[in-house]
This record gives sequence, C-alpha cells and structure tokens, in this order.
Amino acid sequence: MTTLPPLPYEDWSDTRDTLHLFLQIIGKIRLKSHPKLNHWWHVTLYPHVRGLTTGRIPYRDGGFEIMFDMIDHRVSVSRNDGRQESFSVAGLTVAEFYTALFSLLGDLGVTVSIVAVPYDNKSKTPFPQDAAPRVYDEAAVFRFWQALCSVSGVFETYRSEFVGKQTPVQLYWHSFDLVVTRFSGRAHPLEGGTQSDREAYSHEVISVGFWPGDDTFKEAAFYGYAYPEPAGLNKVPLRPGSAFWAEKNGGALAILKYEDARNAIDPADAIRSFLDSLYEGAAEKADWPAGDLRHVHA
Repeated sequence: MTTLPPLPYEDWSDTRDTLHLFLQIIGKIRLKSHPKLNHWWHVTLYPHVRGLTTGRIPYRDGGFEIMFDMIDHRVSVSRNDGRQESFSVAGLTVAEFYTALFSLLGDLGVTVSIVAVPYDNKSKTPFPQDAAPRVYDEAAVFRFWQALCSVSGVFETYRSEFVGKQTPVQLYWHSFDLVVTRFSGRAHPLEGGTQSDREAYSHEVISVGFWPGDDTFKEAAFYGYAYPEPAGLNKVPLRPGSAFWAEKNGGALAILKYEDARNAIDPADAIRSFLDSLYEGAAEKADWPAGDLRHVHA
C-alpha cells in the first residue's frame, strides 16, 4: 500500500524555500542546454530512484546529467565518458550552491550561461549574490522525496490509461510542482499572456499535479484544472468527498489536500479517485473523445 510521510508546511517551509532555489539553478541549466521541446518540456526535472534529475542533456558530441540526490543530499554532474563529480548541499548558501555547481560543470568541460536570478519566486536576489544563511533540514528533504516517490508511482499508473499525447511525470522547477498533463489533440491557442504561456497553452489540456504548498496556500495538495475551462467545470463532482473546488486566477481549480489523502484508508486509491474524477468530469464537459483516448490493457 502507498504510504505518504507527514509534510506539515510550517515545519519545513524554510528548507522548502532553500530546495526550491537550488532546483531553480539546476532547472535553468537544463533550460539553456537542452534542445527546445513543445510546451516547455525541455525545462523540467524528473523523479529518479534517489532524487530528481535533469535526465541526459545533449552536449556537443556527448551529454551530461545533473542529479540532486535527496538521500545522501549531494548534487552530482555526470558525463557520458564516465567522469562524475559531486558536492554536498547541506549548509550551503544559494551563492555557494551556484558556485559549486558551475565549478563542477567547468571541471567536466561543460560551458553554460543562465539568467542567474530566481524566476517567479519571492526571492529576487541573484543567485551569485544570495549569501544569506539557508536552512536545509536533511530529514525534511528526505520526507519530501518519499512523498514524490509515492506520488510519482500513482501518477505513472494514471498515465498508463491514456493513449493520447501526454507529458511524462515531471517537475516544473519554477512553480515547484509535479505534473501530468493530458491533451485532447485539438489546438486552442491562448490569446494574450506571455510567450511562455502561449507556448504552454497552445492546445486543449487537462492537467493534474502535486505541490508542497507555498506562502499563499500553506499545505501540500493535489490539484487539477482544464484549459480552456469548459462551462460548469466547478460543478463536476469530485472524489473522494474531502476534495473541493477553489478559484485561482479566475478559474476553477480542483483540490485534494495532501493530509486528506495521507489519512485515507488507502492513500493511493484516494489520489487516483481524485485524478479520475477530475479528468472524467472535465473531459465530458469539454467534449473530449474520451473513449478514443482510453487505453484498455490486454
């Protein structure tokens, strides 16, 4: 049975902020180094058996990978020629983390330049100048990693039942959420917004995710939404009974609090019920060809 560790926001919010900035630095390196993919899929990080990874990033005639180990709390950079270097992250400031990572990249012959400021984050201090002491609670990071492992497994099962275009299970480092997005196959270009928004929302989607909370919603939660939002979406019945509809940026957002899933008799079943109820209701409201997109395993 899937088990979820406790993730009380107030107990690890400072560590969460530190980890978020560290992952932004890694993510920005992937953003600048990886060939561009549709819907910004080239910027994301992926669950690994020990933490989060960039996956293989093509580089010249080879490639490299950055992995954040959330068990030993080290960041490693590996090249396809067998070279690998790493450093410990506990106790580092953001500036020290930035310097250590780019030093490793240089030692391994990787040259990359990023916009070295946080993106869409409450911290506005450039990474190389952020020398303030940072909290990094190894036990809290490990619990978060355990949660990501469990949630990733549920998301992969959810993913297996859809034959249409969909994302991998991936973490967007700017918003710090683990996401799976399904596509109907129909184009629906976003009007207005930023260039990145327009590239992300060029087609119809139903998206679900997990995020550890922030200062505006101080608890971990699962969520789901549809773009474009069909009429009456917030009237779709959600499962389990503790799930509810909220409003975010003028749109309907389905929410299942992490603690409600964690305290369910079967947490994985509670999460899957939430994902399925959101998708089934949103697909019906948006007139998706849901039958054609369903994968029935032999």
